Amino acid sequence: MNLGRKIYCRVFQRVFWMALPFLPYRNPKLRQSLGQIPDILQEEKKRKPLVVTDQNLVKVGAVKPLLDILDTAGVKYALFDKAFPNPTTQLAREGAAFYRRHGCDSLIAFGGGSPMDLAKGIGVGVVRPRTPLEKMGGILKVWRKLPLLIAIPTTAGTGSETTLAAVLIEEKSRHKFAINDFPLIPRYAVLDPVTIHTLPASLAATTGLDALTHAVEAYIGNSTTKETRADAKWAVKLIFENLDGAVNHTSTQAEAAMLEASHYAGRAFTRSYVGYIHAVSHSLSGQYNLPHGWTNAVLLPLVLRRYGKAAWRKLGELAICAGLGKEWESRRSLAEKFISAIEEMNRKYGIPDKIEAIRREDIPQLAVYADKEANPLYPVPVLWDAGELEKIYEEVAL
Repeated sequence: MNLGRKIYCRVFQRVFWMALPFLPYRNPKLRQSLGQIPDILQEEKKRKPLVVTDQNLVKVGAVKPLLDILDTAGVKYALFDKAFPNPTTQLAREGAAFYRRHGCDSLIAFGGGSPMDLAKGIGVGVVRPRTPLEKMGGILKVWRKLPLLIAIPTTAGTGSETTLAAVLIEEKSRHKFAINDFPLIPRYAVLDPVTIHTLPASLAATTGLDALTHAVEAYIGNSTTKETRADAKWAVKLIFENLDGAVNHTSTQAEAAMLEASHYAGRAFTRSYVGYIHAVSHSLSGQYNLPHGWTNAVLLPLVLRRYGKAAWRKLGELAICAGLGKEWESRRSLAEKFISAIEEMNRKYGIPDKIEAIRREDIPQLAVYADKEANPLYPVPVLWDAGELEKIYEEVAL
C-alpha cells in the first residue's frame, strides 16, 4: 500500500478510536434460559414476534422448545424459517414483507449467524422500507430504531447477538457486505446451553474457531480499549479451556462457557473491529457460499503468520492468557506457540489449510472486495492493498 493511503487509513482509524467513548455502543441484556422469553415480551409490551430461523433447525426439532414455550405462555407468533447460510438482501426484503403482512411487532432470531444477520436485515427493511438494503452497506446508514430484537444463538461462534452488523449478500454480484449501525445491536441475548447441546462436532469446532478469530483480531488491532482487551482475553482463555468439551458434548459447563466466550468475543470486535481474516473470509463465503466460520478457521493461522513481528507482542500476550507459555519467554516464541496451537486445533478438527473452491481467475476481484471492506476501517497490525491481499488468496488456493 502506498504511503499516502496508509496515512489516510491510520488517520481514519485513529479518529474512530478517539470517538469510541462517545458512540452509543451498548450490550444486550443477557438471559440464560429460553423460558424467560415470554417475560421479556410482556415487559416490553410486545404481542406478536416474528421468529426468524432456518428449515434445518425446524426439521431437527431444535426450534420446538422455543415454540412450545411461546405456545404455553399464550404468545402469538409468526414463523419465518427461510434463513440459509449467507442470507441475501432479497430474502431480507421478503422477510420484512412477511413481518408487515402478519402484523408482527418484534423479532426473535433463533440460530447461528445467518438467522441473526437475516433478522437484523429484516428489521432494517421494516424501518427503512424505501431504501434498498444494498445502499445501507457501510457504517451509520440506518439511523432508525429497529423493532425489539431478541437473539438466541444456537452456535458458540458468531457473537452476532451482541454486534451492530448485519452481513448480507447482494444476489447478482454475490458481493458480501455488512450494514453497521447501533440500532442493529439486539436488545436481549439468551445464552442457553441447551441450544447448542446437539450441535454437530464439526460445526461446534468451526464456530468455536470463528469466536477465536473474533477475539484475536479485536485484540491485535490498533483500536483496542481496556474493556475490549479484557473481553478478548477472557474469550481466548475460555475457548482454549472449553472448546474440546463443547465439541464433544462432554460438559454442559463447557458448552455454557463457549456461549460466553462467543459473546465476549463479539463484544470485543464490535467495538475494536476485526481485520483481514474477516475481509478475505467474507469475499470467499460470498462468492462460493462457504461457511464463514470455516473460512475464518482456515485463514486464521495463515494471516497471523503474514502479520509477522507487527503482531508478535499481542499474540504473545494471548499465548500467556491461553496457558501456552510464560511471561519470561520472548514474544516471538510465544506468538509462534499461539499460532502453532491454532494450527493443531485445525488439524484435530479436520480443518484444511487450503480452500479447493477458489478459482484463480476470481482472485483479483475477490481481493478488491476485501480491500474495499477492510480499508480504511479495520485497524490491522499491517496495512495491505488489493495487490498484497491477492497473495493470501494465492497461498490458500489449491
